[in-house]
Amino acid sequence: MHAQGLRSDYTAAARYLRRREVAMWGAVRLLTPPEFQPHALAGATMLAFTDDVCDRGPVCGRRKRFEAWSGHVQSALDTGTSSHPLLRAYLHSAHAYGLPRRWADAYLAGTRIDLEFPGFTDEDDYQRYVETLTWPGLMLSTGLTPHLVADEDFAASCRLVADGLQRVDFLTDLAEDVRSGRLTLPLADLDRHGVSRADLEAGRDTLGVRALISETAGRARATLTAARRTVDEVPDAYRPVVRCLLGLYDHRLDQVMAAGAAATRRPVREDPLTCLRLVARSRRPALPSQRPSSDDRTDTPAQLSSPQP
Repeated sequence: MHAQGLRSDYTAAARYLRRREVAMWGAVRLLTPPEFQPHALAGATMLAFTDDVCDRGPVCGRRKRFEAWSGHVQSALDTGTSSHPLLRAYLHSAHAYGLPRRWADAYLAGTRIDLEFPGFTDEDDYQRYVETLTWPGLMLSTGLTPHLVADEDFAASCRLVADGLQRVDFLTDLAEDVRSGRLTLPLADLDRHGVSRADLEAGRDTLGVRALISETAGRARATLTAARRTVDEVPDAYRPVVRCLLGLYDHRLDQVMAAGAAATRRPVREDPLTCLRLVARSRRPALPSQRPSSDDRTDTPAQLSSPQP
């Protein structure tokens, strides 16, 4: 594909992500090297678009829509071409950064299972969910990041990131999930603290509910702490965005802990001012020679400049 067509695909991906996940879009634009921004946005958009295919529109048609999209992705992975601009951008980035196809295949398979989410019996069930869905999904974007360690070692570190992020997401969205019939905390954890599903659905403030949330948050915190090794596994220019991502989820955990049992009654959201401070702390100023001007950037497919939405 010629450079102008590829640039248009990357611009479409950036605009899609900006509309859907403006915080993620902003972090990539502010904290990653300019030459990597189109690829990071393309990977994140691939994940976001697939998620939207599954979650939006009438429930009765979700599996049919997903199967159609999955078939299109599989065909694109087989042929290296697609009629869909977001998918074309992802295919180019995955090829440019040597991301194995197995991550996309695994993510699609995991998403198919998630369409009829059964809940978790115990921690092993939760870990299988991370293994089959969350981790492959994260690798579609994070796996593109240049790294200083072997591919398998970096992937193992990303597995920790996926685990920590997923557990935090389940906590921040707990109130919405339980009211939609989706229980994302393992039943074994509820039983251990004497908490029933009805307690969570009713938003009851009990010692058991508080202990359940505290324990779950503690597990997430320990995993995020272990995942900080990823900061040292990427080149200096990529460390700000990794620090920012992990810092954001640490902040969300702080918000969960402050909410306590109230996390069962309303979603937990981050404080915008804290997030701005986090971005400012994460950003490391580049040397003047490292700041390419618009005249220095090229539109070649191998190293696109950041698309301007």
